[in-house]
Amino acid sequence: QHYFIQSNLRMLGSGRNLLPRLGRLCKRRLSSAPRTITTHYTMIDRATDDRWADVDMERYADEVDVAIVGGGPAGLSAAIRLMQNAQREGTEIRVCVIEKGAEIGSHTLSGAVIEPGPIFDLFPDALEMGAPLKTPVTQDQFAILTKNSSIVIPELLIPMKNHGNYIVRLGHVVKWLGEQAEELGVEIYPGYAASEVLFHEDGSVRGVATNDVGIAKDGSPKDTFERGMEIHAKLTMFAEGCHGHLSKQLFETFDLRKSCQPMTYAIGIKELWEIPEENHSPGLALHTVGWPMDRNTYGGSFLYHVDDGPLVAAGFVTALDYQNPNLYPFKEMQRWKTHPMIAKHLDGGERLMYGARALNEGGWQSLPEIAFPGGVMIGCSPGFLNVPKIKGTHNAVRSGIIAADTAFDGIVDGSLNMESGTKDLGLGTHYRSIRYL
Repeated sequence: QHYFIQSNLRMLGSGRNLLPRLGRLCKRRLSSAPRTITTHYTMIDRATDDRWADVDMERYADEVDVAIVGGGPAGLSAAIRLMQNAQREGTEIRVCVIEKGAEIGSHTLSGAVIEPGPIFDLFPDALEMGAPLKTPVTQDQFAILTKNSSIVIPELLIPMKNHGNYIVRLGHVVKWLGEQAEELGVEIYPGYAASEVLFHEDGSVRGVATNDVGIAKDGSPKDTFERGMEIHAKLTMFAEGCHGHLSKQLFETFDLRKSCQPMTYAIGIKELWEIPEENHSPGLALHTVGWPMDRNTYGGSFLYHVDDGPLVAAGFVTALDYQNPNLYPFKEMQRWKTHPMIAKHLDGGERLMYGARALNEGGWQSLPEIAFPGGVMIGCSPGFLNVPKIKGTHNAVRSGIIAADTAFDGIVDGSLNMESGTKDLGLGTHYRSIRYL
């Protein structure tokens, strides 16, 4: 900014003509004429960009039976169930998982309460296999906060029931699922983002392409430029999570939201704390509403004591329809941590890490169609977060299992193949069977 001002002053010069020159400069700077602010290939076609004239743009293509975009709970559960079905039937299939994180679990925020049922459906002996389900919920608390006090709701009236559930570090659970998937023969490619949906000539989904690498900030190719890879599949599952960029394209392409209400969103901020042993209550799950939110702002919080060292996962969720334009969700969380009911858990502790993610909170009435020619959405891509329960992992895993079972039948009977791009799985009826509310 300082350089910009200095360079403009040198250009203007000095003297009695300064003001007229300044006026002309401002007029140019504030002109309504369109200005190019990016050289991304979606804004400037590489076919018309001279810098790309001599670059080889051919992509290597590989074929698999099922391609899965996203190595989270939904994508890995689908991959695992597909391979389990293949082993049971004595057949061979290729299942590929593409994950943008550097390793499986690296893009998953730690600290969650999950219903273990769907994981036990995948692996009935998951605990004996070493699944990181170490902390069963032993105390379930719900409170309404005022500025300096709190109203604790009797457990009988708590809207969600967590006994029988587990407090987990979700990144560890996802990493464990990834290990099980690889043992079953799933091909996992971490560090590669799916950047483009590929289509057959009839408009159905053919697969995806991974991102190009070696591109400079100005959009030009570097000497290290490498073209992404095409992955063609009989079926492509999109498990990108909330508001994935490929899922958004598919919503529009196939008009998947034509029969549902608009999706609503929230931002969830999570921190992982190491606290003194005397403050640690493994198995405690605390949820709060109220302060520091006003009555016009929808949101709430959670605090989970994890039995993995004296750790606490603290989180704060703010719906993105808040009316106050000056509201800052991160600062609201810092205010929440000063409340006497919360501060006593964190006093003397140290924050180890923090992160944030988007949440889809539209609920049942905002669920789009999830199956379309050549593909299906699972997990949080369509929005299977259960808001009243404040949980989504169990639905993500369950959706992956249902999609895998249905897809496998199509692969075995031959109705799903590289040429049958118009095949629609018809999963809508199955997904309605998920106990969502």
